[in-house]
Amino acid sequence: MNWLTNYVLPKIRAFTRKDVPDNLWKKCPVCEQMLFHRELAANFDVCRNCGHHFRIGGQARFKLLFDGSVFDAIELPKVAADPLRFRDRKRYTDRLRENQAVHGAGSDAVAVAEGRIGGVAAVVAAFDFAFMGGSMGIAVGEALLAAARRAVEREAALIVVPASGGARMQEGILALMQMPRTILAADMVKEAGLPYIVLLTDPTTGGVSASFAMLGDIIFAEPGAVIGFAGARVIEETIREKLPERFQRAEYLLEHGMVDQVVPRPELPATLARVLRLLCEPHRAEAAGPVATGAAEHDAAP
Repeated sequence: MNWLTNYVLPKIRAFTRKDVPDNLWKKCPVCEQMLFHRELAANFDVCRNCGHHFRIGGQARFKLLFDGSVFDAIELPKVAADPLRFRDRKRYTDRLRENQAVHGAGSDAVAVAEGRIGGVAAVVAAFDFAFMGGSMGIAVGEALLAAARRAVEREAALIVVPASGGARMQEGILALMQMPRTILAADMVKEAGLPYIVLLTDPTTGGVSASFAMLGDIIFAEPGAVIGFAGARVIEETIREKLPERFQRAEYLLEHGMVDQVVPRPELPATLARVLRLLCEPHRAEAAGPVATGAAEHDAAP
């Protein structure tokens, strides 16, 4: 014991703030740059250094896309919590409770809201990868059908934003049955003559990419998003060949005609607003002309 430990150290500890949170900085997984949380949020959760798009949840997606961040959540149908009484390392019901404790009671991998984008009525169904990997179970199938019915009822465009690892294994065949059900939801909107737009985000894989995710009238994607069915490692081991550089990335799919446009997140509101006006209000868009349309895009941008 000496004066350093008896006197100096207590003084230093006294001046150390106890209320400083430990999540003020976030490390970019691509460039390893440390990003201040406020600057990251101000840039739509996109790294200013390398452009990496962090994953965001449904509520953040709604605030980004809807005009003035104004939207109304749509109540979704209740479904059986554990139809197969599934258990691996823990009960499926326990996994659901743990995720719902973080994301909200009764929540699941997708949320649905309605509002206006560029002044055009729209219904948005947005996945949250943080909820069990955005996996698609019965609740997701019901949510997409509810979103489609609401879009038809309001004569609104349906925009789906998948971020999923595929079907939910804890629901087995019942999860796989959601693939044709979500295709029916997309067809319901198309048969009503309404736009069905998909925004592919990181990742969009498995049964989600094999169903509703690739059926959009227009398919957008965020930069760098992983999009595919099976994983790249599984494909390489199956065909015993080295895959091309950036295989299954959004830019690769754009080059091969599987995606219509790769749009950085800050440009999404203006891009969607322009497309919706062209699809839903063509006469208004043509009358506005390029100058007025450009001004409208500027106003729609956050």
